[in-house]
Amino acid sequence: MRYDPGVRQPLLILAAGLLSAVAVLSLTPRRIEAAPQGQPVRPPNIVLIFADDLGYGDLGVYGHPTIKTPRLDRLAAEGVKLTSFYAAAPACTPSRAALLTGRYPIRSGMSDVLMPESTQGLPQAEVTLPELLKSAGYRTAMVGKWHLGSMPAFMPTEHGFDSYFGLLYSNDMVRPWVQTDVPLRLHRQAEAVPGEVDVPTLTEKYTEEAVRVIGAHRDRPFFLYLAHAMPHVPLGVSPRFAGRSAGGRYGDVIEMLDWSTGQVLDALREAGLESNTLVIFTSDNGPWQEMPPRMLVEPRVVQTDAGSAGPLRGSKATTWEGGMREPFIARWPGHIPQGIVSSELATTMDLLPTIARLVRVPPPVDRPIDGRDILPVLSGTGVSPHDVFFYVNVRQLEGVRDARWKLRLRKSPPDNRVIAELYDLSLDPSERYDVAAAHADTVERLYTRMRQFAAETSAALDPLPDTR
Repeated sequence: MRYDPGVRQPLLILAAGLLSAVAVLSLTPRRIEAAPQGQPVRPPNIVLIFADDLGYGDLGVYGHPTIKTPRLDRLAAEGVKLTSFYAAAPACTPSRAALLTGRYPIRSGMSDVLMPESTQGLPQAEVTLPELLKSAGYRTAMVGKWHLGSMPAFMPTEHGFDSYFGLLYSNDMVRPWVQTDVPLRLHRQAEAVPGEVDVPTLTEKYTEEAVRVIGAHRDRPFFLYLAHAMPHVPLGVSPRFAGRSAGGRYGDVIEMLDWSTGQVLDALREAGLESNTLVIFTSDNGPWQEMPPRMLVEPRVVQTDAGSAGPLRGSKATTWEGGMREPFIARWPGHIPQGIVSSELATTMDLLPTIARLVRVPPPVDRPIDGRDILPVLSGTGVSPHDVFFYVNVRQLEGVRDARWKLRLRKSPPDNRVIAELYDLSLDPSERYDVAAAHADTVERLYTRMRQFAAETSAALDPLPDTR
């Protein structure tokens, strides 16, 4: 589908520029408003780097004691680091659907992880971020993992990307990890590239392609979505990075991602695009399993492929904080002040409406958009636009949080009795101390919000009779 804002309901948004609170901006023009001298300003390039299964604690700037990530650490120092940023789901497919549509994946039907034989994909009716950007005159390129459908109708080039190079799903979707007879192949556009996939060099291949895209599009605004395969297992480490990290093989992989980010940043600088490019780095969900605590202080004791959620509890496929809270770093010189650290609540769904505002294109108004504009948060001048965030696992609504509290439902064996647990995330981000008994009114208030969301989206919600 091709998104055309001209046929949508007109929409005017009163909003400031990133550093101004008084400008009234119409969303219909396709360029950034004029500079003070009256000369048009080129819209910013957008580079979105998306890791796969990266833990909250896997980067140096997020506290890892042995894995070295100097380029990402510097990126954070030159921009903003968020500490309460969430993927919209704890697994690959739904998280990526939410990123590109600005909507909880249960709304688009993308709640399940797609397999190589899956005939489903992101519906054509969904309006994606690259489609919005194309309507604003951007060139759009994707490099890396898609995982939103491998049939012809669901390819990246059918959802707004001018070019594509990468894997259509996870690098583990081959035997013995997944029982499939579909071969793992790189694709360029919609065509498979002949030959076996060399997983150890994927990060390098993707980086080379991303640098090529930057060079090819330096003369017009572009959107580059670089979706890495790593650190999803099976881990791939090229020979020149193997054994270099004090964090073991997993550390090698993360340090390769840091190198890759540096290559992208260097390419932007060399092309003269650094000052007019918004660079974002985040991930789709938490690590595939929790790293044993001893590994954080004695990384050479055992070899592991597991990442670290840092102080957070849980991992991928769970709605504990470690499964969905992610690193988030953004830099836009001259627009995002340096050195900001914010604990304001934000999500991957916010990127679509935030970027749409930057390029003066309205998001669709004929459907719920769950993301919100977080430019004030990124600039350090505002608070979160969200009063709550919902934790949905496949189609099960398992929790909700506001600025302070998180209500999480779980079933207690052997009778599967539903238990409501309440955590004060401002004091207990590790979710160790359930205080539901002392705050029944907060449990009731948050559970009411869960019931409302379930009624709106048809998400499954376990009953909690004692709060009705």
